[in-house]
Amino acid sequence: MEFPQQQKSAGDAKITYPPGVKEITDKISNDEVVRRLKMVVKTYMDMDQDSEEEKQQYLALALHLASEFFLRNPNKDVRLLVACCLADIFRIYAPEAPYTSHDKLKDIFLFITRQLKGLEDTKSPQFNRYFYLLENLAWVKSYNICFELEDCNEIFIQLFKTLFSVINHNQKVQMHMLDLMSSIIMEGDGVTQELLDTILINLIPAHKNLNKQAYDLAKTLLKRTVQTIETCIANFFNQVLVMGKSSVSDLSEHVFDLIQELFSIDPLLLVSVMPQLEFKLKSNDGEERLAVVRLLAKLFGVKDSELATQNRPLWQCFLGRFNDIHVPVRLECVKFASHCLMNHPDLAKDLTEFLKVRSHDPEEAIRHDVIVTIINAGKKDLNLVNDQLLGFVRERMLDKRWRVRKEAMMGLAQLYKKYCLHHEAGKESAQKISWIKDKLLHIYYQNSIDDKLLVEKIFAQYMVPHSLETEEKMKCLYYLYACLDTNAVKALNEMWKCQNMLRGLVRELLDLHKLPTSEANNAAMFGKLMTIAKNLPDPGKAQDFMKKFNQVLGEDEKLRVQLEQLISPTCSCKQAELCVREITRKLTFPKQPTNPFLEMVKFLLERIAPVHIDSEAISALVKLLNKSIEGTADDDDEGVTPDTAIRAGLELLKVLSFTHPTSFHSSETYESLLQCLKMEDEKVAEAAIQIFRNTGHKIESELPQIRSTLIPILHQKAKRGTPHQAKQAVHCIHAIFHNKEVQLAQIFEPLSRSLNGDVPEQLITPLVSLGHISMLAPDQFASPMKSIVANFIVKDLLMNDRLSGNRNGKLWTSDDEVSPEVLAKVQAIKLLVRWLLGMKNNQSKSANSTLRLLSAMLVSEGDLTEQKKISKSDMSRLRLSAGCAIMKLAQEPCYHDIITPEQFQLCGLVLNDECYQVRQIFAQKLHVALVKLVLPLEYLAVFALCAKDPVKERRAHARQCLLKNISVRREYIKQNPVSQEKLLSLLPEYVVPYMIHLLAHDPDFTKPQDFEQLIAIKECLWFMLEVLMVKNENNSHAFLRKMVESIKQTKDAQAPDDPKANEKLYIVCEVALFVIVNKSTTCHLDCPKDPLLPGKFFTPPDKVTIFPVNTKLITGCSFICMWKCSSLIMIYSGLCMRRKIMVRVQEMDGIIWVPLTTCQEVESHTEKGMTPNPSAATPPLTKPRRGRPPKALSNPGGVAAEKAGGASTGAAGRGRKRAAPAQDQASEPASGKIPKEQDEAKKGPQRQMDLQR
Repeated sequence: MEFPQQQKSAGDAKITYPPGVKEITDKISNDEVVRRLKMVVKTYMDMDQDSEEEKQQYLALALHLASEFFLRNPNKDVRLLVACCLADIFRIYAPEAPYTSHDKLKDIFLFITRQLKGLEDTKSPQFNRYFYLLENLAWVKSYNICFELEDCNEIFIQLFKTLFSVINHNQKVQMHMLDLMSSIIMEGDGVTQELLDTILINLIPAHKNLNKQAYDLAKTLLKRTVQTIETCIANFFNQVLVMGKSSVSDLSEHVFDLIQELFSIDPLLLVSVMPQLEFKLKSNDGEERLAVVRLLAKLFGVKDSELATQNRPLWQCFLGRFNDIHVPVRLECVKFASHCLMNHPDLAKDLTEFLKVRSHDPEEAIRHDVIVTIINAGKKDLNLVNDQLLGFVRERMLDKRWRVRKEAMMGLAQLYKKYCLHHEAGKESAQKISWIKDKLLHIYYQNSIDDKLLVEKIFAQYMVPHSLETEEKMKCLYYLYACLDTNAVKALNEMWKCQNMLRGLVRELLDLHKLPTSEANNAAMFGKLMTIAKNLPDPGKAQDFMKKFNQVLGEDEKLRVQLEQLISPTCSCKQAELCVREITRKLTFPKQPTNPFLEMVKFLLERIAPVHIDSEAISALVKLLNKSIEGTADDDDEGVTPDTAIRAGLELLKVLSFTHPTSFHSSETYESLLQCLKMEDEKVAEAAIQIFRNTGHKIESELPQIRSTLIPILHQKAKRGTPHQAKQAVHCIHAIFHNKEVQLAQIFEPLSRSLNGDVPEQLITPLVSLGHISMLAPDQFASPMKSIVANFIVKDLLMNDRLSGNRNGKLWTSDDEVSPEVLAKVQAIKLLVRWLLGMKNNQSKSANSTLRLLSAMLVSEGDLTEQKKISKSDMSRLRLSAGCAIMKLAQEPCYHDIITPEQFQLCGLVLNDECYQVRQIFAQKLHVALVKLVLPLEYLAVFALCAKDPVKERRAHARQCLLKNISVRREYIKQNPVSQEKLLSLLPEYVVPYMIHLLAHDPDFTKPQDFEQLIAIKECLWFMLEVLMVKNENNSHAFLRKMVESIKQTKDAQAPDDPKANEKLYIVCEVALFVIVNKSTTCHLDCPKDPLLPGKFFTPPDKVTIFPVNTKLITGCSFICMWKCSSLIMIYSGLCMRRKIMVRVQEMDGIIWVPLTTCQEVESHTEKGMTPNPSAATPPLTKPRRGRPPKALSNPGGVAAEKAGGASTGAAGRGRKRAAPAQDQASEPASGKIPKEQDEAKKGPQRQMDLQR
């Protein structure tokens, strides 16, 4: 049905409505308006651009629809329909809109924009019309008409804000929005800052999290318009970053967040921005640099980022921030490195050098984060970290800060467990970090108890996880032990030893709880608690917690029972876990957020609980050993040869036999060990014998079949085995058999009858067995041994050189190259010592004879017969044996008393032997005996002679030995109340009299007036006194001064009537005073305690002063002291106040004393002829001396060959102290020289300057 078209006026023109549509005015209802508009919308929808007639016909209607009535209509349905009509009108009349007024166009587009808000509700009944509106606008690009408007930016901003606010999940909606906005950006003349802000604001994290769809829309829009919008973005960042115009945008404070987002969208958006960041990296503001570094860390570190390769200048500038002066900047750089290593392995090379520097950063947090960075990358993929980076972590295991050390150790332990234990990346990766196990165990050598506890924890959780089943756990331990280096093995052995010692202490503490309460019992408990506390972290707090724990033990009997079961030798690993859990549960109440007392007890329980070794574990280890012997084990797969596995397995069992002897007591274990005794490997058999010795105390009573098999094997080893096997066999018989006298006699008698000096290679094992038998059973074999010693050992063996030695001129050769005759002589010397140590008395004067023999061997330089048949290397061996023998005898009180001062001096001078190996071995044995407190205190003085050692490493080692010994003695005195008499043998300060006496009798100290000799004496004194005087404990400096002054009131007991000997003694005392005064500012204080001097070395002090005590020296003046008969000047200098007054020269007891006021006076004395020509030759002493000859001029080439065992060609005479050039002393600042005084440093003769060092 056709309706006549109705025409109404619109202004001057008449409005033509579509057929059926009546006039739309404000006088009809809203519903009617909506009904009529729908028909209008339908009409416009059906029209196209080619309908020229209709376009002209409905032009007035189009203008009418843009009137205020429609644009401001309160009904939203009306507004929506009008907007749809207007959109179609723009489509139909395109490219020219029917609206010519710019204001009208603006109102129309703002109106349409407001209607687009209806897109927000996708469930609205009108959503399809809103979608049609958007689709129409986007398809026609209607908003492009606005480009001609002056204030089009306002329209676009409103449009963009509206679209970002109403975006939803509808993909078509997003597509049309994107088309609409991208056309505006790409076809316009540019993007204003305000419009750019409407896009970028959606990238800010806060907005991004609130409206993810808007973020995605902005992201896609930027990607599509990158070519156009990049210039606008660059301009924005340029103004903010370079020009500092933060007012250009409200987003200025979010520039770094925006850069990060834009980079993730498309790096091309920031092509022009990146150079601006390089400028910001060099800002003077630390916080600004930090912000830029954080940003770039994200840009460089993000996966698939190519920024580092595309922009090398920026990358290099960023790397420079690793060395930034601002700590947070360096910290941020280090944190970035972790992501970079994981996401960009190709950049690891660039980062390595910078991480190396930061691993030594003064800031603890930075060093810590370097470790975290490397370890995190390594845990993700071991190939991400190179050996250098892992090396930085290894270095930090020795960091001065506990937090850093702990992180490094735990990190490496985690890598080891992941790649070596679980083999998550194959054998190649495991091999790459195979060093970790050794380095971790090496930390056990550190003094810190925290380090030791952490190593124990790492071992129990990462290296051999205690949570594994027994077979798997022991397999882990078996092959770990086989792969460890020597030092790591020693550390692991020490760890088990310390844990066993702590178990013993707890066991003794529990035993004390069983005794009645008494003061003595309480004191004993206190001592045990203090010792236990020293083995726990923070010993100060540990003492208080251990006292509390002891109190709880006294009150709770069930707790004591649990603890006794835990430390019982029969406790299994599973029982240990239950005991620890039960003890912890009892101590947990009342529950607290942090319970430091409970934590400390846990540390103790972790150390004493047997989480690895029990009877079942030992059986598993023995089965593994059997498989290696049979060739059915996985030795090759584990990277060790069967021989290595067998030897290491026996060594492991040997160590465990000391700490867990009860766990070995089974027939199966002993049967396997018997098989090992029959193997050809000497080390394996030796270890097996030692295991029997340590664990077989019940074999005779409970395992007779093992006993019957073991006895003949032990007899055979004692008679024809290696020396070590023979020793262990004799000790094994003595330890496990009740009829040991019969067994030892069956070995002793045939061996004593078969001794034949003509076949020395067959003598070594018999001599070892006879020596140990005589030591273990002296009552039975002392008498028979006396005749063997007198008739065979001394006369036939030691005093008889049958063969000529090798004349290669070397001072030392390997054990394989030593002649059998010399090896036999060495064992003969050891036999003499063992025989005497067994007797422990000198009733037969055998000890005196032996000491004279040993002294003669030292005097003759090892060639006792002086027939010159023995080679130099063999003589070195014999000198070493003789010196060690005297030192061994000195450990027995009855023999120490008869060792004369001369013999003591000869023994000590072995430390200055010309052979490097002799000095090295003797020093090590000396240190071990001293640190165990079994060697008298005077032998500590021998270390003073090490100041003359030409090898720097030997001097450093000697200093460490001194520090350790002094520390051990001081600690012993603190922990144990000792009597005054015993204090003389323990207090380290009492070593000074022995040292002074030893140096006074130094064979190199022949001329008391010789300048070089006095310098050498001073160096030796300083070597010891520097360590002694590190702390002034209990006014010890004044005590030392008083002790030295007391010596000056005595005479040398070795030669009391020899003025030359006493003169040397007093001169050494004066030099010692000189050193003490220069070292200490408190030595002048009063010391009420009178030092006691050893009567063996010094006569009782006379009432009359024997040697003038220089009181002015003590009070701080300096002197020149000259002897009338001297050829050189000796200078004593304190840290003095100089007195510029003339003092008359005084003469006293043949000594000239001149107060030294200035260096000029020293020069004047020299000019007056008081200092003769130092190059004047002095006739050598013609009187023959015992012991080491004087030091001769040496050849610099002598030291170079010394360690290799070669002879020092430039030295005449045996036993010289230094083979190095004399300049060595002057060039060694490490010897602790006394500083020169400033005004003497540039003036005065060089001799005087040197002496002031």
